[in-house]
Amino acid sequence: MSAQDAGDGPAVFVILFLGFIVVALAAWVEIDFAPPIWVHLMLWTPLILGGAILMLRPLKAGLIALQYRHRLLSAPPTT
Repeated sequence: MSAQDAGDGPAVFVILFLGFIVVALAAWVEIDFAPPIWVHLMLWTPLILGGAILMLRPLKAGLIALQYRHRLLSAPPTT
């Protein structure tokens, strides 16, 4: 493993942030328009996939930058 490891943090943030946005928008669309389920699938599947792909790299870079800024990139001590 390299010292520049963001772990699962970026994926967790993407899941939480994107999930909050998609659930809120899906609830709003369902309450106001009540479309059939296939409309929900056509709306939210591309948004979830595209959003996850577009958000993952910047969040990973951001977490690695925070590690660098706070000098947390050193290797853990060996026992």
